[in-house]
Amino acid sequence: MPSERPRRFTFLLLDRFTMLPFAATLEPLRLANRAAGATLYEWRLVGASGDIARCSNGTCVVLDAGLDPNITLSRDDVVIVCGGTEIGREATKPVLNWLRKQARGGAMIGAICTGSWVIAAAGLLDGRKATIHWEFHDGFSEAYPDVDLFRSVFVDDGNRLSAAGGTSPIDLVLHLIAHSHGDDLAATVADQMLHTSIRTNQDSQRLSIPTRIGVRHPRLAAVIARMEENLEDPISPARLAADAGMSTRQLERLFRKYLNRSPKRYYMETRLGRARNLLMQTELSIIEVALASGFSSPSHFSKCYRAQYGSTPYRERGTGASNTPQSSPGA
Repeated sequence: MPSERPRRFTFLLLDRFTMLPFAATLEPLRLANRAAGATLYEWRLVGASGDIARCSNGTCVVLDAGLDPNITLSRDDVVIVCGGTEIGREATKPVLNWLRKQARGGAMIGAICTGSWVIAAAGLLDGRKATIHWEFHDGFSEAYPDVDLFRSVFVDDGNRLSAAGGTSPIDLVLHLIAHSHGDDLAATVADQMLHTSIRTNQDSQRLSIPTRIGVRHPRLAAVIARMEENLEDPISPARLAADAGMSTRQLERLFRKYLNRSPKRYYMETRLGRARNLLMQTELSIIEVALASGFSSPSHFSKCYRAQYGSTPYRERGTGASNTPQSSPGA
């Protein structure tokens, strides 16, 4: 049965928040009201300016209010921090203090896309479970080691919620609807959104390796999975081949045939991708980034990085600013 009082969601729209995750959170609430024929959920939009919030796509959204320090939300309220590009710049003192106050008042604190970065900066995820868009996973892990970070589409850790971005907030909100008002209503809302498969907190954010590389070859996928799991301490091609039950030459031919590169080259590109994320998203020193990406020599790391990206790690760090993500997440 619907509760007597509607549950209120307060969306904190940070500057340059991403539109898709925001809409994917709000629309299931609207459709739940419509399907139930009653106001189960209410919402309002707040932001630091109190006027408008600009999306990463340039669209502006009119806010209902600013961050009034005199207002404390209750245990029935849910705050959703909507993140996007250049997220660290949004972890300002007024934003962090406002979030801490709402948490002290008992409000449930949630985040979508990169919003977990700001919640963690406020100290509200220490010792808690969370997720963040996969592009920012490595940088977040280094910046906030006390957070138990998952690669799932969403995480429900009691009074802390997080969804990775893109369409994943749909699944998080359907999970909340089902918990409060039953699976039938959640299924009805999903059907209205043409959301044909409701994901759980056990589902991974990213496409499977065969889908990502466009090749359905079990042994190739298994080798790539091992590479991705061992970026800090790379495994030799000979060991990868042996563990996959093939010779080194067979492994070479497999990578050449399907990916047009050697296993060593593919592994290098994957490690350099991680290094680039860490450079742009953290304050780790160049040597720390190199070590975290499997390079024991800073000079070798710099040489490989320049060959891949046309710029040295030092110059790349100079263009990215401080310790926070500057690139746009993929959703």
